[in-house]
Amino acid sequence: MRWLLLGLAGAALFLYGRITGDTQLSLLTKGIPVIALLLWLRQAPAGTYRRWIGIGLVFSLAGDILLDWPGDLFVFGLGAFLLGHLAYLRAYCSDSRQPALPALLLALIAGGAMFAILASSGLGELLIPVACYATAICLMLWRALARIGHPDLQPRSTWLAAGGATLFVLSDSLIGIDRFVASFDAAPYAIILTYWLGQWGITASAFQRSNSA
Repeated sequence: MRWLLLGLAGAALFLYGRITGDTQLSLLTKGIPVIALLLWLRQAPAGTYRRWIGIGLVFSLAGDILLDWPGDLFVFGLGAFLLGHLAYLRAYCSDSRQPALPALLLALIAGGAMFAILASSGLGELLIPVACYATAICLMLWRALARIGHPDLQPRSTWLAAGGATLFVLSDSLIGIDRFVASFDAAPYAIILTYWLGQWGITASAFQRSNSA
């Protein structure tokens, strides 16, 4: 519980800095919620799943800092989050390898729609990096959804992972829309809140994951 309280405190400080225009406070506190999740994750059962979720959080933390660092480090932040998605993908694959074709269709629709919207605005030299990122998102979301209904997994864990992955995809989509399509005032808050909730769901899925536990 203390780690979650730390995360909430960090989130509040970040939002306060964003609202008041204190960029230094925002930069210093943005990573605190993910750090708190990493510390909380240590209490989950050890194993391949927990290890790769932890690696995904570390890469996400790096992406958080890079996206807010002074100067345009968007591509580097994109790369960090790409590696984070691949780490989550590896975690989900350690639990289930079933094809789950309906889940694949949903993931392809979500990722394809996001990429089509962004590409329609003209991505220029970012076209290939964004295409690679959209592909990674599709795969990550597919394997998160594919865990639902697995007989050896707790339903709570599967739904938390699926919900977290969906919110993460939504957050990434909002980043792309705000940056490349049409900027809107509520974007920073919608992006960060869906991102934090998504990361919480993914992390929480590592607790009481297996029916045999």
